[in-house]
Amino acid sequence: MNFSVLDEKFMQTALELGWQGRFSTSPNPRVGCVITQGEQIVGQGFHVYTGEPHAEIHALSQAGRFAVGATAYVTLEPCSHTGRTGPCAQALIDAGITRVVMAMTDPNPLVQGRGKTMLENAGIHVSTGLYAERARALNLGFLSRIERQRPYIRMKVAATLDSKTALSNGDSKWITGSAARDSVQTLRAESCAVLTGINTVLADNPQLNVRRFPTIRQPIRIILDSNLRLTVNHHVISDCNSPTLIITIVDDEDKKAIFAPYDHVSVVTLPADHQGRIKLDQLWPILVQHQIGMILVEAGLTINSALLKSNVVDEIIYYQAPKFLGQSAQNAFSLAENPQALHQNEWQTLALDLIGADCCWQLQHAKSAAWAKGLLIDGHNGCNLKDSA
Repeated sequence: MNFSVLDEKFMQTALELGWQGRFSTSPNPRVGCVITQGEQIVGQGFHVYTGEPHAEIHALSQAGRFAVGATAYVTLEPCSHTGRTGPCAQALIDAGITRVVMAMTDPNPLVQGRGKTMLENAGIHVSTGLYAERARALNLGFLSRIERQRPYIRMKVAATLDSKTALSNGDSKWITGSAARDSVQTLRAESCAVLTGINTVLADNPQLNVRRFPTIRQPIRIILDSNLRLTVNHHVISDCNSPTLIITIVDDEDKKAIFAPYDHVSVVTLPADHQGRIKLDQLWPILVQHQIGMILVEAGLTINSALLKSNVVDEIIYYQAPKFLGQSAQNAFSLAENPQALHQNEWQTLALDLIGADCCWQLQHAKSAAWAKGLLIDGHNGCNLKDSA
């Protein structure tokens, strides 16, 4: 389908608007909308927070009577159902919009083409596919939850030039500089959840929340604690400003009872694998049920290695400090030798930035990159790469 230069310009604006909701819309998708009359924008908006008006409603409110006969540019198919808010497709119809340009259709079974059909049945001309790849990149967490039935997993690693994350005694303050640590706050704010393991909690007693800037939504803290060694003195329990989800293999109600007084804490028991650890493949459907779309992993060698071995890591955010800690220091990963890596690039570099004195690599798995572009989706059951990255 042919799109004009103006179409491209206005959709770019809609995508930029949608990006403004990256810290607050979860579990809903990030969506931007622009309404135009000729070459003039008469209304614009983005989805800010779950339960509040969607992007189209904000844009229509701003456009007012100028919406009659106008074109609406929206980054995701307008919804066709009534949830916490009314259907946006009907709102566009009622406002007198005559053309809608959508970047992509919504794979959510509650929508999935129904919004487009509703608009077309009302006589509105609908065009689809403008900057579809960029629109998918805006919502990788939401799309992964819907299409792959598992979260999109980013792994944050802070290591030295020799890939060490701590001294042999566990001391890791600080591998990277303050600028890099501040940027991690942004990664947390963009995520639905932050995942770590009990060893990290016991060693560092982290808060795993967003503190460097105000946010209206804190990520859920997911703690993998096979033997339920967490206590009420750990920050992830005592701090009630962020929800905490404990994943364990312990099925002892007396042990779980210590967390009962904490309304922000939930405990989920999953089966153990042959090593007595949590079965990771059982975890992802649970997190989808909790509407968790994008996870930031901030863990150590054991969990990092387990996730990489199970081929579920979509991105690695690798902060590399210009230091050497030496042979006896703790490694970032423990993986088997991989001869294929000599001839095949499993990981692609998305970005490389200098943050303070540290380098930050943003890497994406090749199969995840293909899925993110919409190349590995079938119309029947979502992604062909079930439980793989």
